[in-house]
Amino acid sequence: MGGYEAEDRAGIFVPHSFEERIVDLGEVRMNYARVGGSDRPALLLIPGQSESWWGYEAALPLLADHFEAFAVDLRGQGRSTWTPGRYTLDNMGNDLVRFIDVVIGRPTVVSGLSSGGVLAAWLSAYAKPGQVRGAHYEDPPLFSSETNPACGQSIRQGAGALFALWNKYLGDQWSIGDWAGLRAAARTELPGWLAAAATPREEPPQNLREYDPEWGRAFVSGTVAASCDHARMLESVRVPVLLTHHFRAVDEPTGALLGALSDLQANRACELIRAAGQPVEYRSFPGMGHSMHGEDPELFARTLTGWATSLAPA
Repeated sequence: MGGYEAEDRAGIFVPHSFEERIVDLGEVRMNYARVGGSDRPALLLIPGQSESWWGYEAALPLLADHFEAFAVDLRGQGRSTWTPGRYTLDNMGNDLVRFIDVVIGRPTVVSGLSSGGVLAAWLSAYAKPGQVRGAHYEDPPLFSSETNPACGQSIRQGAGALFALWNKYLGDQWSIGDWAGLRAAARTELPGWLAAAATPREEPPQNLREYDPEWGRAFVSGTVAASCDHARMLESVRVPVLLTHHFRAVDEPTGALLGALSDLQANRACELIRAAGQPVEYRSFPGMGHSMHGEDPELFARTLTGWATSLAPA
């Protein structure tokens, strides 16, 4: 089966403050927004799972004075192509390699949230030489989004039950769409700690309407990272890294991870990056929600810009 384009689901989208553009990258047509002048350093912003480019909408004006910033919709999200059976870190990472080549065309700083942070790590290891100047991993689920991680909790001890719920009741490509069933099942199919943090709204939020729930199945089944071991990836990092680590805690009765990655996993990630010969700046924000760019865009812009000024010129 081929991909599903934005035209196939045109009725779900809403207008935004910035112009949206489409670039054909081969298998996918990628949607993005751009701010700032080309005389400024290039910045690629990579959203997290179930987030479209407009998750950065409040941060973009703050970044425009410092960067030419490009915020994208990954395959399976927003107005970009949905690709059944093709959601892997390697496929998504190579989409971004082509985007840097075709659209940005010069050395780039990359910043990604959550699974977008894992893709920022992928780019910091596997992008073409010279494409990436530095990588910001914003609260990334390193190790914790794998089914068999090298250290710490797996996805089944974290947000995996929520992703499985989305896929079960909404279906690949929204083929089921049973939102009422999802809301009812959340009370019994999510662990208590996760149900309390992720109670579904009465209607699907806009970001989920723009998201292919097959993403969730790819993460819970492990197919998304089957060819991309996180430890091996971090051992291969070739550029400086900023890792911002947000709220996290462990549910003592179950050992489940509340948050994107544990202190153990963050420390191990930093160890592997340093062993690869690259500097890593670790910043802890234990009171910050998962998305700093959404919750406190000024702090996000200040943190990212301050670190980026320390990088070697393009």
